[in-house]
Amino acid sequence: MDEFKHKGKREQLIKLLRSKGIEDENVLEAMNRVPRHLFMDSAFEEFAYKDQAFPIASGQTISHPFTVAKQSSLLHVKRGDKILEIGTGSGYQAAVLVEMGAEVYTIERQKDLFDFSQRIFKKIKIRPKYATYGDGYKGFPSFAPFDSIIVTAGSPMIPKTLLKQLKVGGIMVIPIGKDNQMMTTFLRVGERDFEKMEFGDCQFVPMLERTEK
Repeated sequence: MDEFKHKGKREQLIKLLRSKGIEDENVLEAMNRVPRHLFMDSAFEEFAYKDQAFPIASGQTISHPFTVAKQSSLLHVKRGDKILEIGTGSGYQAAVLVEMGAEVYTIERQKDLFDFSQRIFKKIKIRPKYATYGDGYKGFPSFAPFDSIIVTAGSPMIPKTLLKQLKVGGIMVIPIGKDNQMMTTFLRVGERDFEKMEFGDCQFVPMLERTEK
């Protein structure tokens, strides 16, 4: 399932991510433990540890490892952090956050992707705190507030519903824009005040409302 050759390729990937500026050792160590090839179609296994995005079910993609590393780094994860993820996708990003010691609450709007991620979580024995099939635009108000929120799809606008679910001092990492997006963070500094920072262009599948079977 996770052979010596896979582990060797992961080590090479971690070296590449370091060379591209990823410095958070917690992120790098977690990514070195998570078998990315298991979150992809077996047809792409040969390319699982290249810094590339690949298609998964329902017209979605598994993000570039650099993108996963960058978003994870921007969260400044501490062990025990309560993190909301919008867009479970294949489950890879959630698995990395769990390996970093976070309590992950994750939502996926595509039923086949939700089912796929649950099978892989069980297979590799990495479990989010809570995973559900639902509309990510609504977030998880019943579990709020969160230390951090990560959105793994491009939002054309700032989702105020999600910002309200951050605790004061919490941070949201989200790609903002329609076609090409800007990687953006929002730090909640007060009940109504947020500090916004931008971290360069990126490209994600669009964030959509409502669920799909």
